[in-house]
Amino acid sequence: MAFCAQCGAEAAGSFCPKCGAAVGTAGSAPGGYAAASATVAPAASAGMSENVASALCYILGLLTGIIFLVLAPYNQNRTIRFHAFQSIFFHVGAIILWVVYLIISGVLAAVTHMLSSLILFPLSLLICLGLFCTWIYLLYAAYSGKKVVLPIVGPLAEKQA
Repeated sequence: MAFCAQCGAEAAGSFCPKCGAAVGTAGSAPGGYAAASATVAPAASAGMSENVASALCYILGLLTGIIFLVLAPYNQNRTIRFHAFQSIFFHVGAIILWVVYLIISGVLAAVTHMLSSLILFPLSLLICLGLFCTWIYLLYAAYSGKKVVLPIVGPLAEKQA
């Protein structure tokens, strides 16, 4: 089994599956022209890097999560699949939380008018701020290459990935 000289990953073929560099062909062509063109071709066909694709899974929530689960080169990568599933589950959970909040606020508004607005408006701001901060943190962590596992949806995403 050969190893990539650039990133150290195992490479079964003539190109590294992780970074796309040529394996074992660095000095095979005179002048280095063929070796240089061999390293450019896989990188162009590989698409975007793992950390960029993982971060983009969180950009539009359900939509980009589903897109990255459908697109061929990305749906075979376990890390990208994890972030896509976690993005989908996180945003479905946010939608469920918001529906529960709307039901509770509707019931409280029917019972008391002043008390519901004094309690529920700051609560809605806290919920929105918490979801937004979590979303930004997940986006940044995925781009940094960190694997953040959320408490409830993270293990579900790990099972699916």
